[in-house]
Amino acid sequence: MSCVRFLDLAATSAAVGATSGRRAKVELLADALRRLDPGEVEPGAGYLAGELRQRQTGVGYASLRDLPPPAAEPTLTVAAVDAAIAQIAAVHGSGSQARRRALLGALYAAATADEQRLLTGLFSGELRQGAQAGLLADAVARAAEVPVAAVRRALLLAGDLRAVAVAALAGGAAGLAGFGLQVGRPLAPMLAQSAPSVDEALAATGTPAVVDVKLDGIRIQVHRSGTDIAVFTRSLDEITTRVPEVVAAVRALPGRELVLDGEAIGLDETGRPLPFQQTSSRAARRTTPSTTGRTPVAPAVLAAAASTGATVLTPYFFDLLHLDGQDLIDSPGRERWAALAGSVDSSLLVGRMEVDGPEQAAAAFTAALDAGQEGVVVKAPDAPYDAGRRGAAWVKVKPRHTLDLVVLAVEWGSGRRKGWLSNLHLGARDARTGDFVMLGKTFKGLTDELLRWQTERFLDLAVERGDWVVRVRPEQVVEIAFDGVQTSSRYPGGMALRFARVVRYRDDKSAAEADTIDAVRAIHAGRVSG
Repeated sequence: MSCVRFLDLAATSAAVGATSGRRAKVELLADALRRLDPGEVEPGAGYLAGELRQRQTGVGYASLRDLPPPAAEPTLTVAAVDAAIAQIAAVHGSGSQARRRALLGALYAAATADEQRLLTGLFSGELRQGAQAGLLADAVARAAEVPVAAVRRALLLAGDLRAVAVAALAGGAAGLAGFGLQVGRPLAPMLAQSAPSVDEALAATGTPAVVDVKLDGIRIQVHRSGTDIAVFTRSLDEITTRVPEVVAAVRALPGRELVLDGEAIGLDETGRPLPFQQTSSRAARRTTPSTTGRTPVAPAVLAAAASTGATVLTPYFFDLLHLDGQDLIDSPGRERWAALAGSVDSSLLVGRMEVDGPEQAAAAFTAALDAGQEGVVVKAPDAPYDAGRRGAAWVKVKPRHTLDLVVLAVEWGSGRRKGWLSNLHLGARDARTGDFVMLGKTFKGLTDELLRWQTERFLDLAVERGDWVVRVRPEQVVEIAFDGVQTSSRYPGGMALRFARVVRYRDDKSAAEADTIDAVRAIHAGRVSG
């Protein structure tokens, strides 16, 4: 098999972007995958999904200005582009900026106009062609002639679309079967739907059910194999070195091989949760939670935190996915949770209550709010751990409407906020087009600390700087609380959020994971949003 021209991949990308039907998109992508040389599948599958194999390239938005004119004839192959980008990503040390600029210029000089457009979309992370991970999973299944369910399960366990594409196209179903739960390799976490009340949550899960306290912390997945411990975030980024108290707590457990799912949260001196921003940023001031407060803290956590000089992050676990050589993800919840209770000290377990009906569930919800927590998650005890999926087996209930939206632009502040970027333009994701639909603006809920942080953040993301409005790359996700959705002719979606206010920035979520305009429409229509 000969190497595929990069121009052909660029043509496929453009065709997918111009096609509206899902089936037609899948066929275009599958055909492109089939034609890739085995050595090109990994980068090629990533390019079709709008991703680079190299996580960090050193190429920022400013680097993509003043590029050379396009080549008249195509000469690049997928393999050659991957090698060139790998060379760019490897540049470091003295003179690296000039060297990287020269290599980038050489790559663009060899690219035709269509190829340059694809390269710019890949480097900037703004390739919106409608070929998201779910669509690529279907295309991989079609190209490899394997069940799509096998591809999706492998993708959830591996967390790497490119690796799954390589395995499927090289080894078929047998290749995909090799993706089991591997201690040390994170898997996409199980997610929860939303409901406006515990009654409606119980309607989805059925009874009896389990009600967990929903902590307003950082989702963590902790892997232990002997003395080796790794901590991963919701987005599968490793943060082991930043959370020594979490490592210490897990090291003190008796199990030799564990994969735990939970939250890490900062607590004040009474054991009540600190604001999420302090938890996420590990604020400089040191806080030592009381072991006699509302939320007990394990001695191992306190001992490890004593030398950090930062906010103490205490882990609390609510699920166990692997224990000493046995995978538990396909076991019902009640079996996983029994194994969890037998493996983890009670001081490290999320508060949990079994309920038979709405009255008990409502009492658990009220108790969680009284303790300063975010809400509850109602869970069906017979359900397996559905990695990466947002099904009806877990349903979260909060005391307010919230959505994770994307910042599209920011206005310069006035008065006491003069000199800071203040008013946020908020957008919901349109799953059909990949674009974002504006729903309104807000500057409510912004502290001085957040104003300073977001000014620096959005100037880095700026694509157009005006005297009044700074337009930004749609990458930053922010959690917004609001009282409702009202009809509005002011915004293109025909809706606007009522009394929107910032809850927190969600650095653990990508723009592709933001809430959709369909979820907003469901709230507007008075339906439960998933």
